[in-house]
Amino acid sequence: MLLNYILGALALLSVFLMLWQWVAGIQFPLHERVKAVGFAPGVTILKPLKGCDAETRACLQSWFEQDYAGPQQLLFGVASKDDPVCDIVRELIEAFPKADAQLVICDASLGPNAKVSSLIQLEAVARHEILVISDADVRVPKDLLKNAVAPLGDSAVGLVNCFYRFANPTTLAMRWEAIAVNADFWSQVLQSQTLKPIDFALGAVMSVSRSPLKAVGGFETLVEYLADDYQLGNRIAKSGKKIVLCPVVVECWETPRGWGPIWIHQLRWARTIRICQPVPFFFSILSNATLWPLLFFISLLCTTSVPAKFLVVPLLLSLPVRMFSALKLEEKLTRNESHYLYAWMIPVKDLLNAVIWACAFFGNTVEWRGERFKVLPGGKLKKQR
Repeated sequence: MLLNYILGALALLSVFLMLWQWVAGIQFPLHERVKAVGFAPGVTILKPLKGCDAETRACLQSWFEQDYAGPQQLLFGVASKDDPVCDIVRELIEAFPKADAQLVICDASLGPNAKVSSLIQLEAVARHEILVISDADVRVPKDLLKNAVAPLGDSAVGLVNCFYRFANPTTLAMRWEAIAVNADFWSQVLQSQTLKPIDFALGAVMSVSRSPLKAVGGFETLVEYLADDYQLGNRIAKSGKKIVLCPVVVECWETPRGWGPIWIHQLRWARTIRICQPVPFFFSILSNATLWPLLFFISLLCTTSVPAKFLVVPLLLSLPVRMFSALKLEEKLTRNESHYLYAWMIPVKDLLNAVIWACAFFGNTVEWRGERFKVLPGGKLKKQR
């Protein structure tokens, strides 16, 4: 009987947290643009690259097509001159002859985080005070720069980052990840912001001035860490500067992937968050509004003689609410309704993520960029042989 009360309380708590998350997401002015921009300093865009796929050209080209009043410098970094992405970069530089763009061979290995190793070498070539760091698979709207740079006109702001959407989930496994990213992740970030100022960064697109970057030790201090975006935002926040969320949404495009690669990616993500934010990660399971009502329902079935038709009430009340909130949050981020066909995946995603949450506590190894690492306490990387 006591177990029923505990699970019932957890079920109610999970529904409350889910509704809180939904309200936080719905209230945020997503997709809004700055109305007037008088602040347009020179910007250097840093793009560490490795390999390419069918979406790479369009993603990179979107950076050549920015509608921005200030000077722009585009730096593309690769570890090897033989990387096939080099041909794409060279073709784009030729197609946009007026662009101040350069392919930089970043062949020095400065630490286990290859992305940050490239950023260090790219910054050495950068000419402007404002740096915009972006992942290779990110496609951006033409007005991204003017919106992502504008908040840096306030000297209290140390870093600006953008929400991102998973743009092309083409398999069921990718649909699972799309719910995690497009419905839950961004709204959970906003939920946490209702409790305290954001003290981390989202790595898809980040804008930062070089002075606050240098004040926290520069990219060099991040080269041994897995979650370099989290570390950068956290250090800038601790220095007294604000982290700002830009309402412009960028897109992440990926090649089709099955359950194995998606599982590895989700587990790496979970273990990274557990190591960076152990207490919030531990309690994050409480917001799983499929898991706890389901466990409550099972507990009731096993311990009471009340007819089963009355016991289904907890699920009948919570599951539609969970599905509705997730569908609406994803619709707000993506501005389309194609995901409604996969509404049934929402409770599946919740249960899979409960397993991922548990697995995150059993081991500190992750796979990243085709290599295996052990994540040490504090988030440092150690390459595994």
